[in-house]
Amino acid sequence: MTGRYLIGLDFGTLSVRGVLIDAESGIAIDYHASPYRHGVMSGSLADGTPLPSGFALQDAHDYVVAAEEVLCRLGQHRHILSIGIDFTASSPLPATADGTPLSALLPNEPHAYVKLWKHAAAQRYADAINAAGGAFLDNFGGRLSGEWLLAKAAQVASEAPTVWALTERFIEAGDWMVSQLTGCEARNLGFAAYKAQYSAATGYPEGIVPGLNARLAPPLKAGSPAGELNAEWRRKAGIKGPAVVAVAVIDSHAVLPAVGAVEDGMAAGALGTSAAYLFLAERPLSLPAGLEGMARDGSLPGFWLHEAGQAAFGDLLAWFVRTFPRGSDLAASFAAYNAEAAMLEPGDSHLVGLDWWNGNRVPHADSRLSGLLMGFGMDTTAAGIYRALMEAICYGTRQVMELAAAGSLGTGRVVMTSGLAETNPLLLTIMADVLGRDIELPEIAHATATGAAIHGAVAAGVVADFRDGAARFGARSRRVFHPDPDRSKRYQPLFSIYCELASLTPVQAAMRRIGPQRRAPDNAPNAIAGPSLEDGKLTATFG
Repeated sequence: MTGRYLIGLDFGTLSVRGVLIDAESGIAIDYHASPYRHGVMSGSLADGTPLPSGFALQDAHDYVVAAEEVLCRLGQHRHILSIGIDFTASSPLPATADGTPLSALLPNEPHAYVKLWKHAAAQRYADAINAAGGAFLDNFGGRLSGEWLLAKAAQVASEAPTVWALTERFIEAGDWMVSQLTGCEARNLGFAAYKAQYSAATGYPEGIVPGLNARLAPPLKAGSPAGELNAEWRRKAGIKGPAVVAVAVIDSHAVLPAVGAVEDGMAAGALGTSAAYLFLAERPLSLPAGLEGMARDGSLPGFWLHEAGQAAFGDLLAWFVRTFPRGSDLAASFAAYNAEAAMLEPGDSHLVGLDWWNGNRVPHADSRLSGLLMGFGMDTTAAGIYRALMEAICYGTRQVMELAAAGSLGTGRVVMTSGLAETNPLLLTIMADVLGRDIELPEIAHATATGAAIHGAVAAGVVADFRDGAARFGARSRRVFHPDPDRSKRYQPLFSIYCELASLTPVQAAMRRIGPQRRAPDNAPNAIAGPSLEDGKLTATFG
C-alpha cells in the first residue's frame, strides 16, 4: 500500500457512510457509519413543535457531526488525495449568505430545516407550477414532482414568508455540505438539472418563486473540484494531503462508476430506501412518457442520463417488517420473512398491490398517491403479504423499464445495486422473473460510497476520467440472476393487473381524498388553491 487514500462519503436518509480506499491497490480498507442524531423529523421537531402531515425534515447540523466522526475515523493521520460526497435529493435547506442554516437561527420554525427528499407536503405547489407549464418542463415530461426543489421553495415562500425573507441561499444539502468542507459554494449540475430544472442554455427557470434565482448559483459538471478541505476540517479530522473535495452528486447517481455503468445503453438501479433507475445514452433521446427527467453531464460527463424511480422500495418492506415483526430485531424478522416468502410461488398469495406507500414517481409524479393491496382472504398469511409487497415493487420496476424501452433506453445490460440488491437475493430473483431479463449484481461493498470516492478521484486528477475510475476502484466481479421462464410466464397476468390498477383514475382520486396530505397546513394562504396566470407566467401564487 502507498499510504495515499481516497474517501467517499455517502449521506443517506438516516446516516452517513464512509469508505477509505487505497489509491494504488484500489481496495477499500476501512468503512465507518454514523447516524444522524435527530434522524428524520416527521411528527415533531426536536423541541416538540408538531409538524403538519407529510413533513419530513432534518437538522443540517446532524450532517456535520456525523461527517466529523466518519472523517476522524477514516482520515486521522492519513494522506488523503480526495474526498467525494453523494447526498439524497432533493433535500434543500434555507441558509444565510455564509451558509448558516436558518434552523440554527429559528429552531422552532419547521420551514427553517432541511426538507428531506421524501418530504411530501409540497405536492400542491408542484401541481400549480405544472398547471402553468413552461418550456423548462420539456425534459421532465411536462411536470415536476412535489419532492423537487422548486416545489419546496414555493412552499417555504408561501407558508413561511419570514423564513423566505431571511433566506439568502436555498441550497441542496449535498452542495451545502461541500461548502462546509471547503469554505466554497460549488453546486453540482445533477442537483440543479434534475431537481431544479436548470438548463445549460437558459439557466434556472424564471418567475416560478419570487426571488428564488438569486438564492441559487450556477452549477458545475460532475467530477469537478470544489476546492480543498479547509483548515478547520483538517485540524478536526487530522487529515493530511491535498484532500481535494469534488462537487457533490445525487446518491443514486453516485453508484454508476462503482458498478461499471459507464457504457451507452446500460440501465442501473440503485435499490435503497427508495429506488432510482438510470438509463445512459451518449446521444440525446426524447424522454419517454412517464419517466421523470433527463440531463447531460450531471452524473457522468459526456452522457445523457434519463432518470425514473420508486418513492418506496426498501422503505416499504421495512415498514411491514417493523409493523409485524417475526424476530428479536429487524434483521431477524427480515430473515424469517425471506425464508417463508421463498417457499411461495408467483400467485400463491392471490394478492396484487400498488407500491405507492411514499407516493408515486412513475408514471404519475404524485406524492399524494398511496399504497394499495387487494385480494385478501381468510387464508392470507403474513408471509404472503410480505411476498406480495416484494412482487409489487418489482412490478413497479418493470413498469419503469418498459416505459424506458419504449424510448429506446435501457436496451443493454441491467445492473442493480445498493442496499437491498446487496442484502436480499430473493428480491433480485423475483425481479429477474418479473422483468424476464438477466440482472447483474456487482459484487462490491458500499457501492454508493465507493462511487462518491471515484468522483473525488476524478476531481483530484487521480484518474483520467470515470471509465478509468470504474476500472481501478469499481466492482471486479458480478453475480447474474437469470429469469425462470415458467415463473416469468406466471407473473405476466399479475403484472397486467398491476398496470390496470395503476391506471385507474377513480382509484387515484380516492387516494388523494383519503391520503395523509389531504389537509393543507393551517397557515397556507388560499391563493394556493390554483395557479394564477399572467402573461403566460405563474404569478401571485407563492408570494
